[in-house]
Amino acid sequence: MLRNRALISALFAAGVLTAGAQSSDSSPSTNSPYTRYGLGDLSDMVFTNNAAMGGVGYALRTSEHINPMNPASYTSVDSLSFMFDVGMTLKSSNYQEAGVKSNAKNSSFDYIAAQFRLHPRLAIAVGYIPYSTVGYSFSRSAEIENSGGVTNTNTFFGEGGTQQILGGLGFKILDNLSIGANISYLYGTFDYQSAAIPSNGGDRTVVYNTLSVKSYKADFGLQYTHQINKNNSLTLGLAYSMGHQLNCTDTYGTQVIGRSEETTSSGTTDSYVVLQSSESYARDGYGIPHVFGGGLAWNYSKKLTVEVDYTLQKWSSVKYNNRTGMYKDRSKVAFGAEYLPNEIGRSYLARMKYRVGAYYSTPYVKVPYQGNMIDGATEFGVSAGFGLPLQLYQRNSILSITGQYVRVKPSVTGMLSENRFVIKLGLTFNERWFMKWRVN
Repeated sequence: MLRNRALISALFAAGVLTAGAQSSDSSPSTNSPYTRYGLGDLSDMVFTNNAAMGGVGYALRTSEHINPMNPASYTSVDSLSFMFDVGMTLKSSNYQEAGVKSNAKNSSFDYIAAQFRLHPRLAIAVGYIPYSTVGYSFSRSAEIENSGGVTNTNTFFGEGGTQQILGGLGFKILDNLSIGANISYLYGTFDYQSAAIPSNGGDRTVVYNTLSVKSYKADFGLQYTHQINKNNSLTLGLAYSMGHQLNCTDTYGTQVIGRSEETTSSGTTDSYVVLQSSESYARDGYGIPHVFGGGLAWNYSKKLTVEVDYTLQKWSSVKYNNRTGMYKDRSKVAFGAEYLPNEIGRSYLARMKYRVGAYYSTPYVKVPYQGNMIDGATEFGVSAGFGLPLQLYQRNSILSITGQYVRVKPSVTGMLSENRFVIKLGLTFNERWFMKWRVN
């Protein structure tokens, strides 16, 4: 048993390191021009099973999945269990702007986490979870005035994001009341670049910006369960994430690149040289917001769970590039349900979990439009999924499959709209660590 524990611990540590490496070296997990603004696309700490239920989780208590949205939920873990959770996403996005359509496909490793009980009233969780993601690449061309037909092509590219490695504790104050906290190391790099390229072969102007973040994040949660009768109970969940300035370094640079001809024995070739360059630095010009979340879940006889959540992120007072007024407060409403016909039924279909959900969120960024700053795009998503019980390596495991449709709608007609089709896969291992065997 000790050997198995050591193996799992080693695999988990390797997974965290691999995830960290992938986050910086792999292709972007998103391809949305809207991620050019702010800190990109926010993850909301939603695992695969939560995503199928519209992203709810503040009041969700289960001994079969890890729920970092509310660290108070960690105390729901079974006393004999060590849980290990991993997830990935496959995404297909369709874009439309001014009658022009395009599409992109992305995949990503989403999260890895582990959870177990230290004491009948104390549980611990550790994991790697993305916080935000940036990924876009597009270009626009326009004729230069009074240039005799010369066009200028502007290209825009960005990638990167922030990740968090968290450690969390949940403490059961009473049998029906738990509190918890997550402390995370928040890190990552954002790379932005734009270039102006004239069609006549003239000098190119490249502007780049690199933001490096090494900071922290702190989340706190509470869950209270009221048993109405033998079959019905209500759970109230509250969560708070502390906002603060990020420890970060911002590098700005500009390069003017000219073309020259180089003659060799094999012929004449074009080469590019830097004619002019400049670079500057700034520190601590960005932040993350105070976040308030609450949820109410109704549970019926371990068969049906229905939950509604509300989230408020106070972005309006957060600095962006040392400026305020670039963000707006973000609200999110989510609804979800999970149904389990019979957890000990003979039929496999009866032991499956069936999940549905929906959410609506307002934007937290403002985007430029015709010389003004306007609200970004709203999001509406619907989801459905299954929890498939498995027996893997003599362990009780669950394969979670979630399908999502997300509509990204701009605040002004004619701006970029987006339709996303998402498949999420999550695998939860549940190993019996602490069982005592009796020999007669």
